[in-house]
Amino acid sequence: AKMTVERMFDEYGHFKRFQACLYFAAVFQATSCGIHYLASVFLVETPNFVCSVPGNITDVLYGNITGSSLESVFPVIKPAGGPLVVRTSEGEQWELSRCRSALRINPQDFTYDYYGNKTMKDCSGNFVYDHTEVHSSIVTDWDLVCEKEWLAKLCQPTFMLGVLVGALLFGDIADRIGRVKILMITSLCQFALGVAVAFSLNYYFFVVLRFLLAMASSGYLVVVFVYVTEFTGSKVRTWTSMHIHAAFAVGIMVVALTGYLVRVWWIYQIILSICTSPFLLFCWKFPETPFYLMAKGRYQEAQALLDTIARFNGLECRLKAEDLLEPMKSENGKTLLEKEEGERPAQPEKKLSILDLFCSWRMAGRTCTVWAIWFIGSLGYYVFSLGSVNLGGNQYVNLFLAGECQIKNNFNYTLSISILKRLLICVPVYIASPFFCMIKSAYRQEIDSLAIALSMIGKFAVAIAFGLIYLYTCELYPTVIRWTLAVGSGSMMCRVGSIVAPFCVYLVDVWVYLPQLIVGILAFAIGVLTLLLPETLGEPLPTTLEEAESLGSNPRKKNSSPGNKDAGDGMELNQHEAKA
Repeated sequence: AKMTVERMFDEYGHFKRFQACLYFAAVFQATSCGIHYLASVFLVETPNFVCSVPGNITDVLYGNITGSSLESVFPVIKPAGGPLVVRTSEGEQWELSRCRSALRINPQDFTYDYYGNKTMKDCSGNFVYDHTEVHSSIVTDWDLVCEKEWLAKLCQPTFMLGVLVGALLFGDIADRIGRVKILMITSLCQFALGVAVAFSLNYYFFVVLRFLLAMASSGYLVVVFVYVTEFTGSKVRTWTSMHIHAAFAVGIMVVALTGYLVRVWWIYQIILSICTSPFLLFCWKFPETPFYLMAKGRYQEAQALLDTIARFNGLECRLKAEDLLEPMKSENGKTLLEKEEGERPAQPEKKLSILDLFCSWRMAGRTCTVWAIWFIGSLGYYVFSLGSVNLGGNQYVNLFLAGECQIKNNFNYTLSISILKRLLICVPVYIASPFFCMIKSAYRQEIDSLAIALSMIGKFAVAIAFGLIYLYTCELYPTVIRWTLAVGSGSMMCRVGSIVAPFCVYLVDVWVYLPQLIVGILAFAIGVLTLLLPETLGEPLPTTLEEAESLGSNPRKKNSSPGNKDAGDGMELNQHEAKA
């Protein structure tokens, strides 16, 4: 009796004091998801390093620069430059590069260029790191460089794999045992696992704990969408569900600020984990959602909740839980119920599968395009976020700006989504993004401020289109496959994009702007493909596969069922982004 529960908001307010308190508390904890998703940017930071040598170093040469210690020369070393030449107190001369060292045999003078014989040696796990920027990261603690470099690069993809598993697991459990229990369990796990990561004894513990932390963070993010949409009325639902993304962006800004202030990785990890711990003190007082209580037949609890909401919002308790069931009991209630229970297939005996997304050539083309937008949107979002620290200039400021840019984008997006056509937002954004990337690539790396500005425009563009695809997917598919299949499968493609993104970011070793150029070219291709999708603004939500298929081709369909628009719209907003 989902649509009848909506009466509660008409009586007690769509977003009054009670809902506001719950909403801001739940969203406060959502910042921790943003924190953990991007914490690895500074956890796996690799400073300048060279092989260490036996003995004390007395003199250092690097080109025409001289020094008495490695620390004095480190700030000017370029990773791609030549080796460092050092002299030890025993009189030995070594040429040090990142992963090898060479002992000069019988050198005459201490000069940078040497053409005599050398003995090459491996570093065998002995390295000297530049501690001016990074006092300690997992790279410097566990020597994840040279042949072990891939282990450091595996941290973010394994975390994103945990996000994928968590989204699949917790979304399903929340429908069985309730939203609140999952919010409490995942919040507690985020805190406990986040602190545990800081005390990892070795790399393998670290990766396993981060994988579990990713599952908990992802679980919270999935369930909090459902929770806030089920506690806020239809008038504010688009707004409330969208601004959970803003909380995520605040998390990114917290990471940048903490990274700047704290340069020891385990202290940084502990601080990030306890940022949102106050939530644990009051989350056990959270009520279960009225939709869930009514669906499970727990009417006494629903009544107690209605009374609490009324009292908190300063209204009298007029509504009874039975009132929300009336249409089910009345004689002519059957037709009403059939309209409301839109999420149930019209023919229950027909088991729907993912193949229904490919039931005709037109639907197959649409599904492939939508999946590609999900994939590239997610890929672009994480490439711009994770890669913002490689742009030159101050990496902490860059990441902070990336978070701030996303918050502004959220507000602009919420305003534009209700008035602008979907294709009007999607197509120009995707087609324009590669030009920003190409302009950026054409300039030398020295022009940091321009590179950062263009990167922020690119991120802004991708985030707008990425935010829109949630709603667009809902409007392109019929009720019977909208959530479980259309948004669910799109969300899977989105996770695949986030797993691939870190590997894409590592292409900076080939060329600093290559990741963003790849995203730009892919976005351009999707911008062109998006032109093939039908416009959905003002169209009623399709309820059958036939209606969905005819979107954009038959203008007469628009008036086929006036009732569908209202019933569908309420439901669409109710679950908007719930399965993100």
